Amino acid sequence: MSTPTGYQLPKRRRIYLMRHGDVTYFDASGSTIDPERVPLNENGRAQADAAGRAFAEQNVRFDRVIASGLPRTVETAQRVLAQMSAQTTIDIEPAWEEIRGGKPGSIPAADLEAAFLGAFEGIVAEDVKFLGGETIGELFDRVLPALDALRADTSWDVALLVLHGGVNRAILSHAITAGGRTFFGHLAQSTGCINALDIGTAPRDWVVRMINHSPPSPLHRDVRNTTMEMLYAQFIQTRRS
Repeated sequence: MSTPTGYQLPKRRRIYLMRHGDVTYFDASGSTIDPERVPLNENGRAQADAAGRAFAEQNVRFDRVIASGLPRTVETAQRVLAQMSAQTTIDIEPAWEEIRGGKPGSIPAADLEAAFLGAFEGIVAEDVKFLGGETIGELFDRVLPALDALRADTSWDVALLVLHGGVNRAILSHAITAGGRTFFGHLAQSTGCINALDIGTAPRDWVVRMINHSPPSPLHRDVRNTTMEMLYAQFIQTRRS
């Protein structure tokens, strides 16, 4: 589009980046539920439905919908599309599965807090591991090539990505630094949240339009803790039970 002065406005495409809805990682007995199979809980289903209604109310339409393949992302995407009465196929990108942790039970008690929370505090070095497993650098190494491939695909104008808290932080950090690998662990990603990113043709052409919009609670009025802080508290409680 050209302005009266002859300036050509940049053309950009839109990525809506969601985190999956809420899930329950510990059952009533305190046992851990396999994170690769856990479904949305009642709150998570309501969050996904609310996001779908928000998109529908704004007449948003997706040319591509991509989930990581883990059930909680696929179920979230399905519920979003159902609220929009959309028939878009959900593509699967395993490279965007959540950051991979080790086994908390094998981590010494003195190191547990850092293992749970260290990857999501402030600016995080690439050699920091999450729960003794994957490092931030390894997370970038698998997330960014898939993101580059999405950008190289010129068939879409608006895409929905339904992913995870850690992966979303990697993508958002990459966008905020205009193509860099600095990881901002303190970027909040509430379950069921929506982020909006615009991309141009140049690799550094990122516009961060919106971060952590939560349709059921746009002002985040009652939340002061991060997801990982609450999960760590639940884990400690189960060990004491």
